[in-house]
Amino acid sequence: MTRRHFAELTARQQTPLLRCRVHDRHPRSSEPHRAPHPADRHGCHRRDPRRGRRRARSPAAANTADTQPVAAAVCTLTKEMTEGPYYLDGALVRSDLTEGKAGIPLKLALTVVDSSCAVVPNALVELWHADALGEYSGYVGNNGHNESDDGTFLRGGVLTNASGVADLTTIYPGWYRGRCVHIHVKVHTGVTLSSDGSFTGGTELHTGQLFFDESVTAKVAKVSPYSTNTVTRTTLSQDSIYDGGGASSGLLTLTALGPSTPSGYTGTLTLGVDRS
Repeated sequence: MTRRHFAELTARQQTPLLRCRVHDRHPRSSEPHRAPHPADRHGCHRRDPRRGRRRARSPAAANTADTQPVAAAVCTLTKEMTEGPYYLDGALVRSDLTEGKAGIPLKLALTVVDSSCAVVPNALVELWHADALGEYSGYVGNNGHNESDDGTFLRGGVLTNASGVADLTTIYPGWYRGRCVHIHVKVHTGVTLSSDGSFTGGTELHTGQLFFDESVTAKVAKVSPYSTNTVTRTTLSQDSIYDGGGASSGLLTLTALGPSTPSGYTGTLTLGVDRS
C-alpha cells in the first residue's frame, strides 16, 4: 500500500457518514419539531459512526400532546337562586345604580359565559339590592328605617360588551333581617330598550345572587352609615340561601380600591348561563 492510498483510507474512516432520505411531502403532524442540522438542508442527516443505532421511541414518548383527543371546554353554570320578594319590572338600563345613595363604593365587573365557555355579548345583567340600612327601593320601611323612596335606587342593568363583561357601579349592600349581605342578579338576552331608559322582553337566562366575603363585610359594618343599621346582621355562614359553593354559588372576588375600607372595593365574578 502506497502512502497516498493509506491517507485516503484514513480520511474515509474519520469522516462522519451522510445518509440521505426522501422527505414525505405531507409530514405527520405528530412528529415533534426539531431544529435542522446543516446537513438536513440537503435532504440528509449525519450519523456518527461511533454511535450505535438509534433507540426506538417508547410508546409513552410517542404519545405526544398533539395526538391526544381534545375535549370540548365545559364551564360551570352559576347556581340558580330565589328571586326574592323585592324584584320590580322595568329597571333602568344604566351602569351607575347609586342615585347618590350613601355607602362604600362597589365597582362590579361581571363576565357572562355560556356552558361552552363562550362569552355572551349584549346580554343585559340586571341588579337590585338593599341600601346601607337594608332598605330596598319600592319597599322602604320593611327594615324599620324611614327614608325617601323613588322606587329606582340601587336597581338597574347594563349590556355586556364584546368580551361578555358588564361593568356596574353601586354601593356595598347593607343587610336586613334574616339575610346576609347580597345582591340579586338576573341575566337576560334579546331585550328591547325603551325610550324611557328601561328594557322590556327578552329571554331570562339566569336568576341568582351575589355574595360577599364575611371578613370584608365585618369591616364594612363598622363604617357609617352601615353602623347605624340596628338590625342584627346574619353572617354568610348563617344565611339560609348561600350554600358555601364559592364562585359557582355567586361568591364575589373582592379587591380593595384603597388603603382603608371607605375607599371601596371591586367585585368580579364569571356568571355561567345556559343558552340552550
